[in-house]
Amino acid sequence: MTRAIYPGSFDPVTLGHIDVIARGLRLFDEVIVAAAPSEGKNPLFSIDERLDLIRASLPGEPRLQIKKLDGLLVDFVASEQASVIIRGLRAISDFEFEFQMALMNRRLAPAVETIFLMPKEDYSYISSRIVKEVARLGGDVSGVVPAPVREALARKFAGGGGAA
Repeated sequence: MTRAIYPGSFDPVTLGHIDVIARGLRLFDEVIVAAAPSEGKNPLFSIDERLDLIRASLPGEPRLQIKKLDGLLVDFVASEQASVIIRGLRAISDFEFEFQMALMNRRLAPAVETIFLMPKEDYSYISSRIVKEVARLGGDVSGVVPAPVREALARKFAGGGGAA
């Protein structure tokens, strides 16, 4: 059985992330979505809220697990007995950073492969950062995030800058 890890901050999870997860499930027997606390990024949602939003956005998939990622990614990969790291690429601008991370991970864990998956072109411009900004300013994010995320964004920004 091939198990893959899809790490990220997922603050919040978008339809681009969901698309990459679906692609991963077509390639691997099991996918673990590993959400990192990412306190340095000053997240809008707590790690528990992000985990709940991912679960609510992907109900009923038995080959999918959602877990908190603490510490070094390659250590988490080993602890989960996975052999693949999935990384999403939206645009060429993502590649340089992702390439450097993949090479460092290979140095730390030579048996672990990193694969890059591109979301459907309809989602290639979506980032969590842009989604949060549009929602904060009262824009409609219904076409770029799952319904549970849209509702959570609306609650977060209610009375403070518009609803999503």
